[in-house]
Amino acid sequence: MKEQPNQRKAGQRIAKVIARAGLASRREAEAWIAAGRIAVNGTTIASPAIDVTGSDHITVDGEPLPERQRTRLFLYHKPRGLMTTHADPQGRPTIFQNLPRDLPRLISVGRLDFNTEGLLLLTNDGELARVLELPATGWLRRYRARAHGSVTQDRLDGLRRGVTIDDIHYGPIEAVLDRVQGSNAWLTLGIREGKNREVRNVLGHLGLGVTRLIRLSFGPFQLGELGQGEVEEVRTRVLREQLGDNLVRMSGADFSAPRPVAPRKPRHDEARQNATRPVAPQKPREKSKRRTSSDHAWRVHEEGQRTKKLHRRFRGARSDRHQIPERNEQAQSDILTDRKGRQVAVERYPRTSPNETAQQDDHGFSRKSDHHRRNPGRRSHMPPRRPRDKS
Repeated sequence: MKEQPNQRKAGQRIAKVIARAGLASRREAEAWIAAGRIAVNGTTIASPAIDVTGSDHITVDGEPLPERQRTRLFLYHKPRGLMTTHADPQGRPTIFQNLPRDLPRLISVGRLDFNTEGLLLLTNDGELARVLELPATGWLRRYRARAHGSVTQDRLDGLRRGVTIDDIHYGPIEAVLDRVQGSNAWLTLGIREGKNREVRNVLGHLGLGVTRLIRLSFGPFQLGELGQGEVEEVRTRVLREQLGDNLVRMSGADFSAPRPVAPRKPRHDEARQNATRPVAPQKPREKSKRRTSSDHAWRVHEEGQRTKKLHRRFRGARSDRHQIPERNEQAQSDILTDRKGRQVAVERYPRTSPNETAQQDDHGFSRKSDHHRRNPGRRSHMPPRRPRDKS
């Protein structure tokens, strides 16, 4: 009996297998199949309604499908001004262009608008991303919104019953008015569906214009202190516990596959050696000449040995250099002993007589004569009283 063309065999859908390999989401894989980019056992397929097993050979653009890796989940703090997509037709920057290079190919769990910031889940398992996006999963997504306008808590409580806007029904929404600051109001909202621009459309229906929107949590995962643009991986044990047996079975998450080895980061000394920054050419250092300098103090026991050159520093020219008497040429050599018992050769010069000393100081001011000096024997600081003229 021949197998019917539409008869399904034991296995999984081709799009699901591609999504689990981390190459694309399930919808993207179906688009690749329609474009003729997928081949099974050497035959290009045109329909995603095909089941494959581990014995089938799957290629994408002629390249074999990579082996399935361990299911991983990452927390990413998305900043404003980035698109949640791999390629934007308008050329706007995307989150995947700003992720670190050492991460695997990741898929976003849901989306955040261009001007929305906050927590975004990323995973390498496309099937896990699809399961977490389903409203049936029931994970609460909490937002913090700043809206322009006035609203009361009573109107926000009416959102708990759901609301229909432009023939689109939005499920129950938890909304709390935190505080009012001028003409703006800060609100905290919790939704479980995550439809396109759901928070902005619902608040706009109440007459509020959203000026800032931050996602604080997605299910059990919190934004916390994660900085803008930072990525943090959830540990495998924590991920398995938070998903639970039901979601693990629905998504087919695999935590037993080997984890890829991360490339070793070069040490700081290796990075310095591999740097391509040009280095300025240096002149070869000249060898210092051996000199026995005699123009400074020297030690007798080191005579004839290599000595260090003393660098004399002049802080400025002296204005009274012409008034300094010249050295007496009749110098007398002598040898003294310093405090450490070392012998030092010195030259003695006779002192100049007091009559030869200039009467002016460095700045040209006259010195006081001896008869103008205060008598050390006087105790009073008052000047002496002049005698009266009796004539």
